[in-house]
Amino acid sequence: MTDERPARAAGLRERKKRRTRDALLRAALLLFVSQGYERTTVDEITETVEVSQRTFFRYFANKEEVAFAVQDLVESHFVTALSERPAHEPPLEAMRNAVLASWDTLDEAISELVPVDLYMRAYRLIESTPALLAVHLRRSTELEEQVARLIAEREGLDLDADPRPRVAVAAFSGVMRVTGRLWGQGEDVSVTAIRRMTEAYLDQIGPALAANWRRPE
Repeated sequence: MTDERPARAAGLRERKKRRTRDALLRAALLLFVSQGYERTTVDEITETVEVSQRTFFRYFANKEEVAFAVQDLVESHFVTALSERPAHEPPLEAMRNAVLASWDTLDEAISELVPVDLYMRAYRLIESTPALLAVHLRRSTELEEQVARLIAEREGLDLDADPRPRVAVAAFSGVMRVTGRLWGQGEDVSVTAIRRMTEAYLDQIGPALAANWRRPE
């Protein structure tokens, strides 16, 4: 008869590690949004969870990593949604539908880790904190390349020979940056608000590029 106790003990250790990491993440985000990212120290985070600094650094390299931990999950959620879009959708339509679907299913994607309203406040903090925004823009560039490669694969194109996937992703990402900034400056920080603004702005890409804006004289 197989002794299942070692496997059970290993499973318990992994669950304990995950609970500790999740507790550190939630505590950090709550402190970030309540008193600011720059003012929050690692000591304050660990004191809230009642663990040592050594434990914190076992899970996160620094404050920056914990600040973007949920954002990593959200971005992966979008990439997965994009990869599952029907093949007949053109690139911009696929990205539009994927990001809207991501907002619609955000709760199920992250709710086991943090409440959605906490993530939304943390996302606004990223948009309004210069140090975090700089990191966010660098990370966005890396995400754009990943999405461009995904689009190229969907369309059967050589990304290095055909500029269209990168051009399409650049247009899409530009709109996402604008809506994130404008949403972050507003009073309504709900998912509904950013989804509505995202949809409205994405729907203007085609008309903005194709139309003659000059009024007849």
